[in-house]
Amino acid sequence: MNILQILLIAQVILIHIYIVLLEMVWWTSKRGMKAFGLKDLHFANETKVMAANQGLYNGFLAAGLFWSVLITKTDVALFFLACVTVAGIYGAYSTQKIKILYIQTIPALLAVISLLFL
Repeated sequence: MNILQILLIAQVILIHIYIVLLEMVWWTSKRGMKAFGLKDLHFANETKVMAANQGLYNGFLAAGLFWSVLITKTDVALFFLACVTVAGIYGAYSTQKIKILYIQTIPALLAVISLLFL
């Protein structure tokens, strides 16, 4: 892996660490509620366990990408980036929020492109 590829993967890792914090730590805070468009604190409290579960999965994606950089295995990075891409596409489709494509999918696709073509 070259430095550009590592930087693009690192960007995806950092995005997912932030998502982990939003879903596992800040879900019921103003920051978390704003990020996910939650208007009702009662609803946020009712769903915080579900959100923490989602956060855990995002943590696994970040950990897998970090591991791929440590062991410098392009195929491992491609697998986890594909998972991020599919999750981003499904998230945008299922929530009708196009910003997920920009925040999650596009950075992952840029990293995939760099790994395949650089």
